[in-house]
Amino acid sequence: MDNWSDQKWLNYALSKMHTGCWYHFKKDFTGSHRQSYENIIIDNTEITKPSEAEVNAKIQELKDKYLASKNKKISGKQKLKDLGLDDDEIKALIGV
Repeated sequence: MDNWSDQKWLNYALSKMHTGCWYHFKKDFTGSHRQSYENIIIDNTEITKPSEAEVNAKIQELKDKYLASKNKKISGKQKLKDLGLDDDEIKALIGV
């Protein structure tokens, strides 16, 4: 996730907003990327297209959640080192 493109984050956020296949992207797209907000087509008539602000907020929420998880792993590993465990012991214990 560290080097995900904007398009990958967009797809991930959309997939977390609803279940199932509820959207796709135009084949004859506009802009520089096919997978962009302006090219989203909603397939499910029960779902309305989220606003661009809602999509961007979901992307930021997911990025923040990922970063918090990553930071907790780093912090936890450091705490184990502070308790005297070496890298091999930590890896054997938690797999990282």
